Amino acid sequence: MLKGVLLGFACYAAYAISDAFVKSLHGTLPAYEAVFFGAVLMLSALPFIRKPQDRYLHVFSARKPSLWWIRAITGAICNISAVIAFTALPMAEAFALIFLLPIFVTLLSVIFLKEHVGWRRWSAVIVGFIGVLVVLRPGFRALGAGHFAAMSCGLSGAVSVVALRMAGPHERRISLYGAGVIGPLVSGGLLMLPAFTWPDAHQWFLLAGYGLLAGLAGVLLMLATHHAPANRIAPTQYSQMLWAIFFGYWLFGDHLDWPMLIGIALILGSGLFTLVREEKVTSWWRRTKMV
Repeated sequence: MLKGVLLGFACYAAYAISDAFVKSLHGTLPAYEAVFFGAVLMLSALPFIRKPQDRYLHVFSARKPSLWWIRAITGAICNISAVIAFTALPMAEAFALIFLLPIFVTLLSVIFLKEHVGWRRWSAVIVGFIGVLVVLRPGFRALGAGHFAAMSCGLSGAVSVVALRMAGPHERRISLYGAGVIGPLVSGGLLMLPAFTWPDAHQWFLLAGYGLLAGLAGVLLMLATHHAPANRIAPTQYSQMLWAIFFGYWLFGDHLDWPMLIGIALILGSGLFTLVREEKVTSWWRRTKMV
C-alpha cells in the first residue's frame, strides 16, 4: 500500500515537472508543436505499459472503437488546452481550474451514466464553482484565453474519464494509453504545419523534458495502481498544486493573492471530497480510476 502511494506522489511530481518544462518555453513555440513533439516522446512509455499478450497494433484499436475515438479527441483537446493554459497563467492558477475535472465528472455521470448524486456531492459541486468565481473574479480582473483553456482541459479530461467508465474494466491498457497519445500526436501534427518552427537546442531540451517526463509519469501511475487501490492513489494528484506553487514562485516569479489562494482551496477541497465520496457511493462497475 505505502509503495503504491509513494509511486503516486512520484507520478504526479513527474507530471508537474513536465508541465514546468512546457511552461518554460514561454510560448516561443506554437502550442500544437509542443503537443506533437511531447506526444511523440510519450510513445517511449509503450514498451513498459504493454502486457505480454498485447500487440502494438492495439494502440490504434479497442474493443469499443467509438470510446477509443472519444479518448483520442478529448486527449487532443486536453493536451493543447493544458499547454495554452500553462503558457498564459501562473501554474497554480492553471492547476486550480484544471482540477475542476472531478466536479465535471460528477455532472457528466448524472447525464450519461444516470448516476445518482446525493446532496453531499452536489454541495461539493457548488463549492467548487464558488471557488472558480473567487479565482477568476469576473468583472474585477481581465480573463484571457488561458482561463478558458484550463477549464476546457478539465472538461475534456472529465469526458475522457466518463468514456473510460463506459469502456468497462476489460479494455486493454495499451489501447487506453494509446488513444490518449495518438489523438494529441495527430491533431498537433496537423495543426502545427501552417506555422511550423524548427526548435533550437534549448527548445529541444525543454520539449524532451516535457514529453519524456509525461511518459515516465504514465509508467509510474501504472506501477502505483499495481501496489495500491485507486482510491488511495487518486488523492495524490492534488500534490501537483504544491509543486505548482513551488515552481511558480521559484522559476517563474508567480505571486498569488489571498482571494486566489482561498479560491484554490475551495476548488481543491471540493474536488478531493468528490473523489473520496465517489469511492463510497458509486457502484464498482461504474467506477474507474480517476487518476
